[in-house]
Amino acid sequence: MPTHEFTWPLVLRRALAPDGAEPVLVLVEGAAGTGKSYLLEKLSALPEAANATRVRWRCGDLQEQPRQEEWEGPVLLLVDDLHRAGDEERQQLRRVLENPWPGLAAVLAYRPEELLTAGLPLGASAAGYPSELTVLRRRLAGWDEERVRRAVLEALGDGCPAEVVTRLHECSGGVPQVVVDVLAMVRARSGKQSTAADVDAVGVPVRLAELVVGRMLALSPAQQPIVWAAAVLAEPTGRHEMVTVSGLAPVPGHHALLAALAGAALMELGEGCYGLPVPLAAPAVRAAVPGPLRQELHERAAAVLARRQPVPWTAVAGHRKAAGQVGGWLRAVEKAALAAAESGWHQHAIDLLKHTLDSSLGPPQVRARLAPLLARSAVVALRSDQTVEVLAQIVRDVTLPAAVRGQLRLDLGLMLCNQVGRFADGCQELETAATELHDIRPDLAGRAMAALAFPYWPGCLIDVQRNWLCKAVAAADASGDEAIRAAVLATRTTFAMSCGDPDAWELVAALPSDHPDPVVRQHAARGLCNAADAAVWLGFYERAEGLLSEGLDLAATSGALYSEHTALGARLLLEWWTGRWAGLAERCERFVTATADMPFVASDARMVRGLLAFSQGDWGAALSWWSGQDAVAAENMSAPLGATVAGALIRLALARQDPAAAAKQARKAWSDVARKGVWVWAAELAPWAVEAVARAGDAPAARAMVRDFGQGIEERELPVAQAALLWSRAALAETEEQPEEAADLYRQAAAAYEALPRPYARALAMEGAARCLLAVRLHRSSGTTQKSVARSGTAAQEAAGASGTDVSNDAACDVSAQVVAVLESCTEQFTALGATWDAARARALLRTQQPAKKGRPPGRPSHVDQLSPRESEVAELAGKGLTNREIAATLHLSPRTVEQHVAHAMRKTGTLSRRDLQP
Repeated sequence: MPTHEFTWPLVLRRALAPDGAEPVLVLVEGAAGTGKSYLLEKLSALPEAANATRVRWRCGDLQEQPRQEEWEGPVLLLVDDLHRAGDEERQQLRRVLENPWPGLAAVLAYRPEELLTAGLPLGASAAGYPSELTVLRRRLAGWDEERVRRAVLEALGDGCPAEVVTRLHECSGGVPQVVVDVLAMVRARSGKQSTAADVDAVGVPVRLAELVVGRMLALSPAQQPIVWAAAVLAEPTGRHEMVTVSGLAPVPGHHALLAALAGAALMELGEGCYGLPVPLAAPAVRAAVPGPLRQELHERAAAVLARRQPVPWTAVAGHRKAAGQVGGWLRAVEKAALAAAESGWHQHAIDLLKHTLDSSLGPPQVRARLAPLLARSAVVALRSDQTVEVLAQIVRDVTLPAAVRGQLRLDLGLMLCNQVGRFADGCQELETAATELHDIRPDLAGRAMAALAFPYWPGCLIDVQRNWLCKAVAAADASGDEAIRAAVLATRTTFAMSCGDPDAWELVAALPSDHPDPVVRQHAARGLCNAADAAVWLGFYERAEGLLSEGLDLAATSGALYSEHTALGARLLLEWWTGRWAGLAERCERFVTATADMPFVASDARMVRGLLAFSQGDWGAALSWWSGQDAVAAENMSAPLGATVAGALIRLALARQDPAAAAKQARKAWSDVARKGVWVWAAELAPWAVEAVARAGDAPAARAMVRDFGQGIEERELPVAQAALLWSRAALAETEEQPEEAADLYRQAAAAYEALPRPYARALAMEGAARCLLAVRLHRSSGTTQKSVARSGTAAQEAAGASGTDVSNDAACDVSAQVVAVLESCTEQFTALGATWDAARARALLRTQQPAKKGRPPGRPSHVDQLSPRESEVAELAGKGLTNREIAATLHLSPRTVEQHVAHAMRKTGTLSRRDLQP
């Protein structure tokens, strides 16, 4: 069994030295299961003990005990289970320790709670240790959470969530043997993919159950109820409350508690508080109590806890249910859920209410009260899957009042859209709710209308949503309800900011972030967080940073957990676009893990993580992040995310030299954006879509895209969209063989991105400018119109050939210098960001503009056994999963050359698979 870190005293080692140091005694005390025997085993194997006489002595063992007259020289005496020693054994040990000799090192291990006389390991009187004997005491405590985490890692691997460690540490009390036993049971039941629920489900380990029940049964029948009470309460409890729950009179109860403490059935867990030594032992004790008596214990426990201030209503509810008091249980659940929601503990309220509503014990009128509580917490909290199922079942209950059913349908629609990403289903529920509530709850009908106006929903026309928003504003104004007005204002702010409306910032300032009503503040937090997200998409990065900070603070203090996570996702987008890539991949992965049951919330992080992988040449990983098993389907992504991912997929098809697939993807994505009508969201799509359609030979369609995009964003301040429009025009000019115009447009786009700032987009635009400048140089050097040096190896080879031409034109030479400077800058920027694939591509194009060196200079390495720089570059891309053709297109080489480089790299590194190649 894994054990504690234990630093044995230096004197213990000295005692075993050949020169015979002074004798030493170490008393090792620890509760059952803390690893005393394991420590003795480790001590027996110490190098200093190799030349000593090692004596193992387990007290209470029926075998003949060791004989002292056989001991000579250095002796390591290891005594286990001293608490079980009989009179004769204790006397023999006393004789040894009261007459020690140089070279004696004695270690006595015992359970202090089971000593015959507390505090006296060797019996009823103090031992007469002589002055020359060094006596030390070491107490073994339970494992802390970090040590439990290491045990979980060893037993279940690194795939277990943190909740497994936390729950195991709580229930085991950190007792090592209990931790090891529970982990063995969890692994046998669920394997390595386990959760906190699996820890709860495996029950009490046999060793622990027998220990605690045996100690309880050692008490007299009249004293056992005090242990029952501790198991029912299952928390550290004061003496008076424990005695009251036990049903014993004060004096007998006091004596029973003393007996239980003396027999180690209970222990003092804090100042004046008592309980079972290990929390997990409680179910074993409760199972040993007859049912009717156990119900009486729970009834008394509920009454005792109800007198506390504040009342722990969740615990009261559990005791009342266990006592069979259904009415009292439901009332306590309602109070507990209200208290949790008011404190911002929405997940706790959800868990409590869901379990209650899953039960068939609640009558319809009670379900009508509890269901709205569940919905309100679920909408702002993080759990969604099971809650959606519960709400969908409840709204089909025709016995519910129409107002309640409509309100629940509203909440169900919000969850389907916000947390689950099932927009078609969610919008249908919201429209039905708006109709159901129109006459009986016009305020809630306004809330449903506002939700239907949320601009991010895919597939919904922005003009239709603007109409819903007008209806919502009218309904909110007529209601006079501050919370509904705040809800509609939050959606109105989001709508205006998303569309780039000039009055958006005034609406942000009007959000009631300091309102005394926490519900109003939650809506204000939603408005701030959504406005921050929209500002990121627009390109107002500095202002978005301020909104994010303000929104996150308000969301945290008001309990708006869903809004808090949407803001955290927006921050990942902001870090991606502004070039803060250090550690960004890890932050995205942690966010995806934390929102595993909320795929729509995780979409921002998944998109950014995929874009990072794409920039590094790991295209398989990029596709997995964008469209893998746990990703939201493309049709269910929010409108701006869907357009951005579509742009990345078009770029991937272009990089793979599949213009037909790129053009097909471009036409579909462009149609979706045009149908939606929010043109600013085309900013991440337009440059790649225009290029793809133009390269597929449909120049008129590409020109129409540029025209529609420009018209859609005109007369508004939209920094990102305006930069993307310049880029799109540059891409169109490049494909139409107008390199000078394209180069100028690319430079304008780069300047616009630099002002935002967006370093990655700037570097891509400057790379485009370099390609076009190179085409200009080719034109001036040859006197003929050349195609821009685009993404093909053939064009690059043309450029490489031109680089060796004797050019007398000074202007062409000047252009060549510009190309080199720009490409060097791009390469440096890509490298600094970590965009290794982009850096390799830019470096390869740069290499075509630098004169080839003749032969190998003296002293230059031949790279016979090491990878050459080019082989290293190829190996890195091959290891990321790129094909020879894809590498060739990136590095402007022929596929045959790439094939040779891969073969050389595999031979030199000794790898059997190209995916194992590392530079």
